[in-house]
Amino acid sequence: MSDSGQGRLAGPGLRGNREWRLLWLGQAASITGDYFLDITLVLWVATVIARGASWAPIAVGGLLAAAAGPALLLGPVAGVYADRWNRRRTMLVADAARALLIVGLLPLAWPSVAARIPRAGEVAIIYLAVAAASAFAQFFNPSRFALLGTVVPEQDRARASGMFQATSSISAIIGPVLAAPVLFGFGVQWALVIDALSFAASFCTISAMRVRDHRTEPGPAGAQPTGFWADFRSGLRFFWSNRVLITVGIGAVVATLGIGAIATLDVFFVVHNLHAPAKSLGFLNGAEGVGAVIGAVLAGRLASRYAAERVFPVALICGGLVFVVYSRLSAVAPAAFVLACGGVVASVIGVVIGPLLLRETPPELTGRVYAVVNVLQQTAILVSMAAAGYLAGTVLRGFHRVALGQTFGPYDTIFGIAGALLIAAGAFSVSRLRRAGPGMVPDGEPAERPVAAGQ
Repeated sequence: MSDSGQGRLAGPGLRGNREWRLLWLGQAASITGDYFLDITLVLWVATVIARGASWAPIAVGGLLAAAAGPALLLGPVAGVYADRWNRRRTMLVADAARALLIVGLLPLAWPSVAARIPRAGEVAIIYLAVAAASAFAQFFNPSRFALLGTVVPEQDRARASGMFQATSSISAIIGPVLAAPVLFGFGVQWALVIDALSFAASFCTISAMRVRDHRTEPGPAGAQPTGFWADFRSGLRFFWSNRVLITVGIGAVVATLGIGAIATLDVFFVVHNLHAPAKSLGFLNGAEGVGAVIGAVLAGRLASRYAAERVFPVALICGGLVFVVYSRLSAVAPAAFVLACGGVVASVIGVVIGPLLLRETPPELTGRVYAVVNVLQQTAILVSMAAAGYLAGTVLRGFHRVALGQTFGPYDTIFGIAGALLIAAGAFSVSRLRRAGPGMVPDGEPAERPVAAGQ
């Protein structure tokens, strides 16, 4: 299933794998820079550029839309080209382009330049840079995912996925914590330089990797070059014909729906259900982040000891139980503990998805399968945030019921429903993955590799 060639193992496990070490080090810097920049841009727009303006909240929301739009529009396209192009070269181009885009924002940090541009114009320029950087990320991410399958053998992928997840969780804590002091203490220009340097670090480590181009691997006999749409359809057909991939996709979407609901309504839940000030949300998010780091470390060991198709459904069910229990709480301290447990579970889910996708997918289709799952998740997060806000603000506004000695309001009801759906998805995954072993399609027979993309 995995590409062969240089850059495999220089010694036992991940520790002796030179190409994996380079990939991980570069992405550790890049991911930290991403989180750092995200908070920096929000603070820059909200408290500096649009300070005191009535449209400041809309401007911040536009940042999120500028980042999410390319993921939905370009995700499927990028997946096809990630399979067609040299993946290492694609990542290098994306890193270089994103570094230049961030450097291009530096003139806005100079008062003499900013004074000549209307505030709305400054925001528009930032939107364009964010959207362009997000567009390049759509090509970078599936290429990185596929490259992971190339340089890490199957027995080590769970640990590698766990290390990536732990790195991301730690970065999610460190990046935002450092962003505000750097922005207000040294100026936005230094925040932009730091993020540009993180992309440069990723570029240097990827440049040092020695990986054979997956397109040079022997293909099926009689395979002929195909067009974009043929490749696109072949990726979709493969995804929808594979029981494991569909099951993982459903589980990931349902989990994302629940996460989106909590992200949208948690501040209101804290005030109305936990009877705490809104600032307590930061403490709760920190507890969840700590749990995510612990979970990422544990998940690699779990997935290495137990089959990923067994861990995945159990993690979904546990995640649903966390949602349900959290919805019934009325104090911050137990809520922090439960959210820490939720962070552990979320990391486990995130860690096992990667090895499952790589195991089930031929190397020449990895980018497209990754793109399908990513688009499904991006769509789910947008739908869940919109639906949760709509339900809480209209249909369930003022909702109050007492049943079985429990009081139900709008926010806890939505969280409880999300938990029930996640438990149902876990139960569904148990039966589906039990009947589908590695490389199985709906009838339980081994999946055949495509004769040629698009045929």
